[in-house]
Amino acid sequence: MGLFSSIFGNKTKKEDKKEVQSNVNWIRLNSLKQLEAIKKLSKTETIAIFKHSTRCSISSVAIQRFERSFDEDLKELKVYYLDLLNYREISNEVGYQFQVLHQSPQLLVIKNGEAVAHASHYDITQVNLKSFLK
Repeated sequence: MGLFSSIFGNKTKKEDKKEVQSNVNWIRLNSLKQLEAIKKLSKTETIAIFKHSTRCSISSVAIQRFERSFDEDLKELKVYYLDLLNYREISNEVGYQFQVLHQSPQLLVIKNGEAVAHASHYDITQVNLKSFLK
């Protein structure tokens, strides 16, 4: 082991990480056609869209907190995951169609084709998703 790797650690060595159990059944949002399907589906059930930037540390913390706060009572909720960096066009269209100013990270709650709630950054976990399932 060299001097630098003993100080900074060996980056090629895999770390043992605890696997975080998540009750979120993520659905990838990766096409514009899905937005129309989401609008239609939201007429009969509540939909959530989580917009995430994979390069942002705040977004990473927010999604981890969201997953930890997502309990068993919400397992039937359809939650769409939007990777902002790879699907910028879809992100722009989400903002346009649901009349919500872009933020990252951001959670939108969709009912009857409209955004009935939205939050960004650390406020995401403050959204009471259960209240929208009734």
